[in-house]
Amino acid sequence: MYSENYEQVCSIGFDPIEKKPFYHYFPGKIIFSVGSIGCNLHCKFCQNWGISQSNCEEFEQLHSASPDQVINLALSRHENIGIAFTYNEPAVWYEYMMDIARLSEQELGLRNVMVSNGYINQEPLEDLFPYIDAFSIDLKAFTDVFYHEVTGTRLQPVLDTLKRIRAAGKHLEITNLLITNRNDDPDRFKEMVGWIESELGRDTVLHISRYFPAYKLDEPKTPEETLYKFYEIASSKLNYVYLGNLRSNHGQDTYCPECKTKVIKRSGYNTEIVGLKKNGHCSLCDHKIIQYI
Repeated sequence: MYSENYEQVCSIGFDPIEKKPFYHYFPGKIIFSVGSIGCNLHCKFCQNWGISQSNCEEFEQLHSASPDQVINLALSRHENIGIAFTYNEPAVWYEYMMDIARLSEQELGLRNVMVSNGYINQEPLEDLFPYIDAFSIDLKAFTDVFYHEVTGTRLQPVLDTLKRIRAAGKHLEITNLLITNRNDDPDRFKEMVGWIESELGRDTVLHISRYFPAYKLDEPKTPEETLYKFYEIASSKLNYVYLGNLRSNHGQDTYCPECKTKVIKRSGYNTEIVGLKKNGHCSLCDHKIIQYI
């Protein structure tokens, strides 16, 4: 078997790490992003469907980049902290990701992060752990019905992935896209947040993102009031909850869960550290908030 999208890149460039999104992993830093085409899910609401639901024959804007070329580009900006495998699902170009990650991690000390839907078998996931430092995982809903009807897959493998990442001691942040009439039931959301608290820990970072109609789904965009309501629900169980895809800055800043001091201020992708020591602890009460800063 051959990987048709090996070394085939649809997009490449430097991004704020908050765009992935990572809010507790090198906040305010730049990371080099690379993506290919394809996905192992078929989400009806996909905002990147032009690349995720395509292939090498259909997509005309692909260009070739070897692992060495990707790494050299990543090293071209001295302030860059590493490489993000993103834009489409990295699991479908696993060999390419692995070859880049091995070189960058072992030889050059660059950080590697994976932005994924979490739908991956356990053996290849375990093989990634020596080389991937941080994971941003989409937890799209908390029912098997949603995963089956809207993505064509199942929920349990994603939950297993989240638990394996936590057990491996890797940095983890979760994103939940809140879709009108699809996964916006407050009771189900409470179940999901309760599961995150009990299985992954209260300090798990959760991003609640606003949905806009895309691809095959035309449900109305998520009302802002719904996001604010769910933000309050999640904040009752988790220490670090954020809102995304909003023009408002509500739900963007980071506060110390112990003394309630604002420690990171955000506006869009502009990040200002205002209350953290160099070791990532709160400058007022010394509570540990971020490991990598």
